[in-house]
Amino acid sequence: MDHDNALIDLKQTIRTIPDYPKPGIMFRDITTLLGNPRAFRRAVDELVQPWAGSKVDRVAGIEARGFIIGGAVAHQLSAGFVPIRKKGKLPHTTVRVAYSLEYGIDEMEVHSDAVVAGDRIILVDDLIATGGTAEAAVKLLRSIGAEILAACFIVDLPDLGGAERLRALGVPVRTLVAFEGH
Repeated sequence: MDHDNALIDLKQTIRTIPDYPKPGIMFRDITTLLGNPRAFRRAVDELVQPWAGSKVDRVAGIEARGFIIGGAVAHQLSAGFVPIRKKGKLPHTTVRVAYSLEYGIDEMEVHSDAVVAGDRIILVDDLIATGGTAEAAVKLLRSIGAEILAACFIVDLPDLGGAERLRALGVPVRTLVAFEGH
């Protein structure tokens, strides 16, 4: 890592927006980190570091910020990229999983041919909170034969337990910064 990157505090590059999307929520906005070239590069470098030189077949990114980070991570690892999208957004044959949200159920899907059985995959998104979306993504990828090497996130909200929820599924979790609360 170059000297300039070592000086960047990633946490300081993430904007916090109070009461968004509803009162009491502190929204952790990574668009400010993404807009800072040195912070963005450092975040990607730190996310890929444990797997540099390893065989990673694909990086799977969760819509939408996971596409931005996941694409950069896939490039660094010379791996393919797999988009995990909300239902109805992918044009080819898909595999789908339903998962719970605070106020109902949503579905996400992936192209059925996006993964070959035995593919070694890293799952990427911007933030892990309760872990419901990431858990659904792990189950979806495993249902088509993927081996999940790890799940990587820039931000962890440890009070909400999502990282532990993934570890309970046998998925190692890598996060770069943590914020208390919701």
